[in-house]
Amino acid sequence: MATQHQPSNAFSFLSKGWREVRDSADADLRLMKDRANSFKNLATSFDRELENFFNSAAPAFSVPAMRSPPPAEIEFVKKLQPKFSEFRRAYSSPDFSKKVLEKWRPRAKIRIDLSAIKNAIVSEEVGVDGIVDFERGVKGRRLNFWEGLKGEGESETRDWEPIRALKTRIKEFEKRSSSVEIFDGFKNSEFLEKLKSSLKSICKEPQESKEVPPLDVPELLAYFVKQSGPFLDQLGVSRDICDKIVESLYSKRKNQFLLQSLSEEESSLHGNGNINDELDLRIASVLQSTGHRSAKQDLSNNERHVAIVTTASLPWLTGTAVNPLFRAAYLSQTKKQKVTLLVPWLCESDQELVYPSNLTFNSPEEQEGYIRNWLEERIGFKADFKISFYPGKFSKERRSIIPAGDTSQFIPSRDADIAILEEPEHLNWYHHGKRWTDKFNHVVGIVHTNYLEYIKREKNGALQAFLVKHINSWVTRAYCNKVLRLSAATQDLPRSVICNVHGVNPKFLKIGEMIAAERELGQEAFTKGAYFLGKMVWAKGYKELIDLLAKHKADLDGFKLDVFGNGEDAHEVQSAARRLDLNLNFHKGRDHTDDSLHRYKVFINPSISDVLCTATAEALAMGKFVVCADHPSNEFFTSFPNCLTFKTPEDFVAKVKEALANEPYPLTPEQRYQLSWEAATQRFMEYSELDQILNKEKDGAKSSTDKRKLIGKSVSLPNLTELADGGLAFAHYCLTGNEFLRLCTGATPGTREYDKQHCKDLHLLPPQVENPIYGW
Repeated sequence: MATQHQPSNAFSFLSKGWREVRDSADADLRLMKDRANSFKNLATSFDRELENFFNSAAPAFSVPAMRSPPPAEIEFVKKLQPKFSEFRRAYSSPDFSKKVLEKWRPRAKIRIDLSAIKNAIVSEEVGVDGIVDFERGVKGRRLNFWEGLKGEGESETRDWEPIRALKTRIKEFEKRSSSVEIFDGFKNSEFLEKLKSSLKSICKEPQESKEVPPLDVPELLAYFVKQSGPFLDQLGVSRDICDKIVESLYSKRKNQFLLQSLSEEESSLHGNGNINDELDLRIASVLQSTGHRSAKQDLSNNERHVAIVTTASLPWLTGTAVNPLFRAAYLSQTKKQKVTLLVPWLCESDQELVYPSNLTFNSPEEQEGYIRNWLEERIGFKADFKISFYPGKFSKERRSIIPAGDTSQFIPSRDADIAILEEPEHLNWYHHGKRWTDKFNHVVGIVHTNYLEYIKREKNGALQAFLVKHINSWVTRAYCNKVLRLSAATQDLPRSVICNVHGVNPKFLKIGEMIAAERELGQEAFTKGAYFLGKMVWAKGYKELIDLLAKHKADLDGFKLDVFGNGEDAHEVQSAARRLDLNLNFHKGRDHTDDSLHRYKVFINPSISDVLCTATAEALAMGKFVVCADHPSNEFFTSFPNCLTFKTPEDFVAKVKEALANEPYPLTPEQRYQLSWEAATQRFMEYSELDQILNKEKDGAKSSTDKRKLIGKSVSLPNLTELADGGLAFAHYCLTGNEFLRLCTGATPGTREYDKQHCKDLHLLPPQVENPIYGW
């Protein structure tokens, strides 16, 4: 099939190139016509000023004076005026622009026949007393109107020579008239100043060329040595020697010559800097002169955009569906930036496998309506952010959604400013598309899941975990500027920091306030014992729970636990509980805000595979006791007095009995705020450095000098670290482009590009049309 499309693709490429050439030629012709019309308008303006000049001449000459005006001067003006009328008729013709375009050739010069005006002026001679003498003989020196410009310092171009000569003669005329008192009023008149300014605007000096000389070999070598400084340092070459090599290759004399294309203000800023800064600025100026522009968004209008990309969506009530949704809502509240939430769209066959209660959607708009209604019921305000969809496919083996195609293409380039990748390793395992850090100005990854812990439980888990560990480091380094880990339970990744940037649904805090109010009134708030809630798969803590209860069944005699959840391992979990005769009551999964769960006093969660259990935070917000493992995933919760952690199975029994025998402590306002999404958003802005980035443009706007410096540095060539990251991204792109290698590493078949059903549901062009030539 690829062979059949090659001729049409080639013809399409040639046709597109011809259209571009034709459009460029049309634009050039329009520009030439506009310039001719501009010249015509300038000439009309000049004619109007001259008319005013002659109209104002009579009153000016009729001012009473000590002696009568010389008749020769008046006669000269009268003789000159008809010649200007001929000049006006010449350039006022409606065919003037057409004639100019017909005669336009390279290096051509537009000239107007002013011989009549020339003859009128040069036929006069100046008398001894500064008065024009029309009767003077050959002995007098004849004024040469056209050669009178020599030594005046005007531009060498001759295109506007008649007009400039007229300007010079008027200046001489003004000087000569200064000895005559009758011209005093005219000399100081406002009209003369306007006439001079008009002539100056017509006779502007041609601007100096702004072309920047291209880089030569010594400059390239100098920049290579400069960027190779860390590597040479490892080889024993000191930094001083590197600087001397750079300085010898790139001398200051040459630097001053090549930086003439920069503005004087910029040159004054960097002229006194060291050779490295001058070289950086030189490279930046060359890149700018070539028309190179970064693919990232232009932030000159100070409008910022945040795109949140996640791996799941409601109605699948998983952490990567719920938490990014709340993050988008609370980030949009600040009004500092526009927010877009990008979620996966599943075809109907996959929706039936993922979404609960056989809930399906016929269109993205229908699912978006469901998401917004669910959110507004919980946060209590209308969130102003955009929801977009990208194609995804559900992997039964991984029990997760894998992106299909290039996810980054579903964020328009005009909105490609800041990207927040929820589960960056998951999004980029098989990402075959544009590099996130190339398209966006800043990319933040948020690690939700401890994938290594899950993989270790599978067959050949140790080997798979070893490979996945290195792949996660690879893709996060290549595609993220900053990585946030919710807890220390996650893999240590490059450029990562640990911070809980998740909050709880505001409804849970309201439930907690209601429970606290009832307790203050002396009412019994908690009428039920202990429960566990979570997706019913072994990795979600069910294995640890059954092991603990089976081992200490005698110590916990009479202890009953209600379990709420649905999942792929539900049958096996329930069978194991019955086989071990455990006192567990299984119920269908339900929302944690359900009224039936409010009265439980103790939430038990022995899981050690979670990164940061959302259900644990929700239980604390409702004022309950929480019994959980002493594990890095629960470190954030240990500061709350109602969080009871255990280290050993015996300790687990003691904590359960303690929780059942006592009443939870009421939450303080500080503790409630710490659990809220307002506090989580504040922590996110701080630890992701997003607050600094959003304010950087405003700070830079205070000084145009700083802004120029920022722009100059932003287009400089990448350093070695960026080159290494770019190399990793390119290698990953090449590997994920091979379908055989994708399948060998566990990718879902057909996820390199989206399929026909996705095209139909999302109204997309087929991949072959979107990218007619592979790799372009």
